[in-house]
Amino acid sequence: MSEAHFLPELSRRQERILAMIIQTYTENPEPVSSKQLAESEDLGVSSATVRNDMARLEELGYISAPHTSAGRIPTARGYRYFVKSLMQHSDLPLAERNLVTQKFGQMPAILEHWLREAARVLAVTAHSASLVTPPITDSTRFKHLQLIAIQGRLALLVLVTQGGTVHQRMLSLAEPVPQPTLSEAAERINGICANLNANQVRLKGRQFPLLEREVAELAADLLDTGTSQHFRVVYRDGLSEIIGNFQDGEGVQQAVRVLEERPFLEMILAEFLQSPEDGDGVRVIIEGEGKLAEINRVSIIISRYGLPGSVAGALGVIGPTHINYGRAISTVRHVSGLMTNTLMHLYESHSDNALNALEEDNSNTITRPPLS
Repeated sequence: MSEAHFLPELSRRQERILAMIIQTYTENPEPVSSKQLAESEDLGVSSATVRNDMARLEELGYISAPHTSAGRIPTARGYRYFVKSLMQHSDLPLAERNLVTQKFGQMPAILEHWLREAARVLAVTAHSASLVTPPITDSTRFKHLQLIAIQGRLALLVLVTQGGTVHQRMLSLAEPVPQPTLSEAAERINGICANLNANQVRLKGRQFPLLEREVAELAADLLDTGTSQHFRVVYRDGLSEIIGNFQDGEGVQQAVRVLEERPFLEMILAEFLQSPEDGDGVRVIIEGEGKLAEINRVSIIISRYGLPGSVAGALGVIGPTHINYGRAISTVRHVSGLMTNTLMHLYESHSDNALNALEEDNSNTITRPPLS
């Protein structure tokens, strides 16, 4: 279970103070003191009360003292509480939304142009680095598999995805298993895993007996392999412009890693596209947890776009943990909606030929504006 599910609740005044610290730190990443808060905003309490509430926030892990100064800075836990519980749903100002919409409306009806423009608009509007992947067909969901006894302890796994891709892999079993037993195992897996993605197949596999659990795990690995092949083309922008926003070289290195290291980026995208969406379809990753624990100096705001059950892509922004979350989330949400509308328009006008051609033509390239 992620930390966000059991964050301790705060009093209304503590929540207000936490929000003020985060908003102040976002505008100017310097430690925030109780004196600043008492002077800049009428909380209706004394500076001593503000200090006591800040001490409680620090005790709960929402803020910390970076050194011996009197100021405090938000922690990853504090940012998560802010995004989950305090930040009101916000939209870009109407003038900015209209400007972004107008720019997309002026683009020629070519998907690649829209993808490039989406990366540029995300970076400029959210003041961040950005990434956009082309839409891909939903071809990495489980359709059915066969298990074929070969010789001795060897068996052949044949996996077919919903998109028609066929994967084959040899299995070395603990002991010889007769064909009828293999066929029965395959039937049980097929009955439970139809139309599931890799993560869902793994989850279901935990309930199976040993043989079927091993087969399900291998099938999930093959689905993951198919998914990663779709992320060879990534449109990116804005990294060079935000390097100065990071407070140390490690943060810059982590941002570069997210955008430049293909295996790492593929893992992030595959995990996001296969996981349940948040309520509004935007996921906020603050100082990554679990598999993403290595990126503890950056935040990622990412969303799907596309046609449910048909084709989907991902787009998002990357920045330091003190990124303006309200602006970043509302920008990602707005551009995601525009890209979904764009994709619907392309499908209505050109069916899916343009999308298929784009994937084939760019299958071995990374496309982005220069980072220098």
